[in-house]
Amino acid sequence: MRKNICLLFVLLALSACKKEKWEPEGPTDVRIRNLQTDELMADVVINTAGVRDTVGNVKKLGMVKPGRTSEYRRVSIAFPKAEITAEINGETFSTGPVNSTYMHYIGLMRITYEVQIKDPEKRLLEIKNIIPDEALKP
Repeated sequence: MRKNICLLFVLLALSACKKEKWEPEGPTDVRIRNLQTDELMADVVINTAGVRDTVGNVKKLGMVKPGRTSEYRRVSIAFPKAEITAEINGETFSTGPVNSTYMHYIGLMRITYEVQIKDPEKRLLEIKNIIPDEALKP
């Protein structure tokens, strides 16, 4: 009887585990490369969904030193443009909101968004390039 109860708990625990959903749209692993040579990007946040569903698509990347790259963060969907905000010298810079309605998703990839300051007076960032690092394997 005791063995049956233990077996039942193990089966319930295993059935409660969810596998990550892999679809053509994603997930996508994203990271940021700071192209600035002398500016530290602090409190970096990325929203890869634009105006679409943001659940699972807004990730904090922390601090990215000049010329360095952040760690990968998994998002459920990513597009060639993303909303990226960062604090630089105590001021908030951003790429601005992105409308991803007609964009094609990146898919099952690991990518790097290369980011730099576009206009320091307006506190604008820009994604200079997107590097496809490697395909994700389900």
